[in-house]
Amino acid sequence: MATVNKKDSLFKKFADKFNFPDEQKLIDTLKATAFKVKDGVVTDEQMTALLIVADQYGLNPFTKEIFAFPDKQNGIVPVVSVDGWSRIINQHPDMDGLEFVYDQEIVTLNGSKPCPTSIECVIYRKDRKHPVRIREFLDETYREPFSGNGSKGPYVISGPWQSHTKRMLRHKSLIQCSRIAFGFVGIYDQDEAERIIEGQAVVISDPISSLLEPSLEAKRMAEKLITRAQKAGAWQAALEYAGENFSDFNLIFLKDEINKAKALAEASLLPSNGSNDGNGPANKTAAATHQDDSKPEDSKKPPVNNTGKQALTDAKRNLS
Repeated sequence: MATVNKKDSLFKKFADKFNFPDEQKLIDTLKATAFKVKDGVVTDEQMTALLIVADQYGLNPFTKEIFAFPDKQNGIVPVVSVDGWSRIINQHPDMDGLEFVYDQEIVTLNGSKPCPTSIECVIYRKDRKHPVRIREFLDETYREPFSGNGSKGPYVISGPWQSHTKRMLRHKSLIQCSRIAFGFVGIYDQDEAERIIEGQAVVISDPISSLLEPSLEAKRMAEKLITRAQKAGAWQAALEYAGENFSDFNLIFLKDEINKAKALAEASLLPSNGSNDGNGPANKTAAATHQDDSKPEDSKKPPVNNTGKQALTDAKRNLS
């Protein structure tokens, strides 16, 4: 009961601070604006976690000084924008100025603008004799542009690391230096948050009996790819398509489903029992393969290999 009262008082504190007469309206508004989530529901616990961090650092979630990414364990990754970092740094009572030192060596990485190889942030504190110096290196922080394959072929999507390379590296040095200088913990910039979410593993309570669940998109794609492969005999094309568009457990699931369907399809072409000559299914399969190599004109054989590439092209065009 004490926890509930504490949570309610926190909501009331923010409702009063931002002139919300209705606490529920405050919660609904923040859930819709302060969380980076496409699908799914933001829980009250996640909302409470964000407000605790916002209250601790005096940040305004309505002006995007702080927002959150729901993580894969139903928690949150608190994200502070550059404006938010600037606020908490300059409001710190021991802050006594800062400066940046740019490396004279300039490099250009894949897709980036010319940028110093490193930028050093120097923060001065009133209560310390020596400043805090933190240097961030471009090759350790730079994020490559996103690339993929669509209906019109390969594409590349640039981000802030491509359009504002020097600024992004400067932000990195500022944030890392402020963490060391003032002990800011539990908050991240958006770039860090995205890397954290991408790198999180799914927690399995019982690794022996529990199974990872593929996404709904992967399940739907498995049905489409198997249907297409069965019609065209393009099993390899289906596997290649899955490898180009999925990863992690979704890719494992797709490959497993495609291979099982392929095995069933090939088994259906074989006699139900061995004949009097003593040949088993394995020999029948070998013989069928040999006949297919020696008599490509045999129309009874499914065009497995010679239509794979074309089927892959068709799959990309129709499934994108």
